[in-house]
Amino acid sequence: MVWIPGGEFSMGSTAESESLCGLPGLTRDSLPVHRVYVDGFWMDATELTNEEFEKFVNATHYVTIAERTPTREEFPDAPLENLVAGSTVFTPTKDTVPLDDYFQWWRYQKGANWRHPEGPESTIKGKERFPVVQIAYEDAVAYATWTGKRLPTEAEWEFAARGGLTGKLYAWGDEFHANNKALANTYQGKFPVKDTAADGFAGLAPVGSFAANGYGLYDVAGNAWEWVNDWYAPDYYAVLAKSGGVARNPHGPSSSSDPFGANTKTRVHRGGSFLCTDQYCSRYMVGTRGKGEVTTASNHLGVRLVMDAK
Repeated sequence: MVWIPGGEFSMGSTAESESLCGLPGLTRDSLPVHRVYVDGFWMDATELTNEEFEKFVNATHYVTIAERTPTREEFPDAPLENLVAGSTVFTPTKDTVPLDDYFQWWRYQKGANWRHPEGPESTIKGKERFPVVQIAYEDAVAYATWTGKRLPTEAEWEFAARGGLTGKLYAWGDEFHANNKALANTYQGKFPVKDTAADGFAGLAPVGSFAANGYGLYDVAGNAWEWVNDWYAPDYYAVLAKSGGVARNPHGPSSSSDPFGANTKTRVHRGGSFLCTDQYCSRYMVGTRGKGEVTTASNHLGVRLVMDAK
């Protein structure tokens, strides 16, 4: 873990985009930029890895949500043959497609879980230092509890990801590339047809494959999305701004409020993933936000943990 000194900063992003993930206005949930103070804390230098999560499973015999068989009570209208353990997996399309329907490249894959991120035939063998993915919120909390750590708040995550820089578009500055060199694991090529791996990786990369930010944190942009503890509400920043002054150690709204899923329980994701691209989803920008239903995992979603100062 590395020490994050805490302090006051401007949280959020003015980089709104009508094209972000095909959902008009979505990045406006990062507005308005507002002042926030966070206390100092410790944070994992990297995303949680497969080898670290495997130690937890071996010690506790924990079973992740993706490994559990869905029940009739949970999904009363689903055909019995569909009640099989699995999770969501990105699948490239054969040809160029309109980017207004993500079901074209996401599928529910039976047998997909953290040991088999893309389905039963996939494996994490030889990928011990890759981020563990297919982790739902409950799984992240279970691991955190076992280690005596916790999930960061959204404010803590952004303060740490900025690495001491002020008002920058990315965790390293205002330019996406430096001397034509990739600074994060993102998607190159034509989305969602083919990732050309121009940054050296098609899909996930081992943690720490790119330079750390000013606080010594790796992969705070791209690679794998990271759960944070806050419930998601698109207007939460506006609520904080209206209260006036500096918000001290905000912990998010008391419940989720997601206009794209009124009955879902949604928490915030941060950092973007290897699937992020300016063609569709540029949320590797440090002040922007993601979100996900708490029982849903995928092959580009993991976690990074924090610990309070002792």
